[in-house]
Amino acid sequence: MTAEEFRQAGHQLIDWIADYRARVAELPVMARTAPGEVKAQLPSTPPLDPEPFASILADLDKIIVPGLSHWQHPRFFGYFPSNGLLSSVLGDFASSGLGVLGLSWQSSPALTEVEEVATDWMRQMTGLSEAWSGVIQDTASTCTLLALMCARERASDYGLSRGGLQEEDRPLVVYTSAHSHSSVDKAALLAGFGRSNVRVVEHDAHYAMRAAALEEAIQRDLAAGFHPCAVVATTGATTSTALDPVEDLARIAQRYTIWLHVDAAMAGSAMILPECRWMWQGIESADSLVFNPHKWLGVAFDCSLYYVRDPQHLIRVMSTNPSYLRSSADAQVKNLRDWGLPLGRRFRAMKLWFMIREQGVTALQNRLRRDLANAQWLAAEVRQAPGWKVLAPVPLQTICVRHEPPGLAEEALDRHTLAWADRINRSGRAYLTPAILDGRWMVRVSIGALSTEREHVEALWKLMRDEAARP
Repeated sequence: MTAEEFRQAGHQLIDWIADYRARVAELPVMARTAPGEVKAQLPSTPPLDPEPFASILADLDKIIVPGLSHWQHPRFFGYFPSNGLLSSVLGDFASSGLGVLGLSWQSSPALTEVEEVATDWMRQMTGLSEAWSGVIQDTASTCTLLALMCARERASDYGLSRGGLQEEDRPLVVYTSAHSHSSVDKAALLAGFGRSNVRVVEHDAHYAMRAAALEEAIQRDLAAGFHPCAVVATTGATTSTALDPVEDLARIAQRYTIWLHVDAAMAGSAMILPECRWMWQGIESADSLVFNPHKWLGVAFDCSLYYVRDPQHLIRVMSTNPSYLRSSADAQVKNLRDWGLPLGRRFRAMKLWFMIREQGVTALQNRLRRDLANAQWLAAEVRQAPGWKVLAPVPLQTICVRHEPPGLAEEALDRHTLAWADRINRSGRAYLTPAILDGRWMVRVSIGALSTEREHVEALWKLMRDEAARP
């Protein structure tokens, strides 16, 4: 493809994306595709000769779009918002078009320095102090793995330079909550702690980790000869939106010299609102923090921000310095290969930088406040409706609900819940995600797509009542 051919095809693709966003509300929200149906429409062998770009675009409409669940749909209420503001999409285009890699500062100075600026803008926007240094990773799963690896090395006095965990006299222990994201458990396993050394700490009636229970668990482990290493607290748990008491947990972590990592993957975006910062009170005493602008805030996936209070510790754990990447500037600059797992990085900061500049902080705040207000409206409606329950606090934009008709209990109630949620999803008129809370199925309503307004929430509430009332 020549530069001129790229220009023509690029215009067509931009037009196609713009048309898709303009008409997405007309499409069924959830894909109605059977397993294997998309693959069956694609050739089993690659083309030997070039195909016209028009044919590729045609297959986007014919094959790809029908096989998608549309996260940008105004009636998408599943999982969590994964917004791709179009200014951020353009930033991603620019990044791919430039085609540069950040192996070191010298390999593309602007890549590193725009990332420094954009992560510091986000630090200021969320009210964090200058003690924090940020870097962009792909997802919160990677950030949590980084945090636990750093915790492991601090607790073992950098055992990686010796025999690693195999030489430790006392097993290192990680503490988390039953309502922490599944990536915490996965990260602990990948970091070498072992499943038997992950402690699930009791939670309270609001599904938040109990600080007193954490301290009791730590004391039991110390008495049994274990080495408490890390606590992973959650601000805005996926299932229940629980808010762990960061300030109380931080005091305990400091008392026992334990690494505190805060997973605010979803809720971190809300911290651009000063009125929401109570949710992570005590954050300045944590060791590391993650939140995802590629969720509610509006950056195109993937863009996860990892902040640390001691970057030199992160660098010591992650540093790699092959001779072919060294330069005379190394003593004066950040080499972001030393701030994470991969050696190379793409220009992810471009899409964050584009978005913040195009939107401005005020517009981002207004949209999040709209979603918070819509969540409170729906929660109030559910609480007032006979037979309906709000099952968890609603500090953010997710409501946990269940319809409980008289005479239904346990398995029958579970079947009823899954049935009406499935009918809604299969109708194409909205998308919801069921989840288990306290051993029973319920439905999460996650509000926050870019184009979701009160009218869409009102329509969802009517649809929920209609489908739950069906025999």
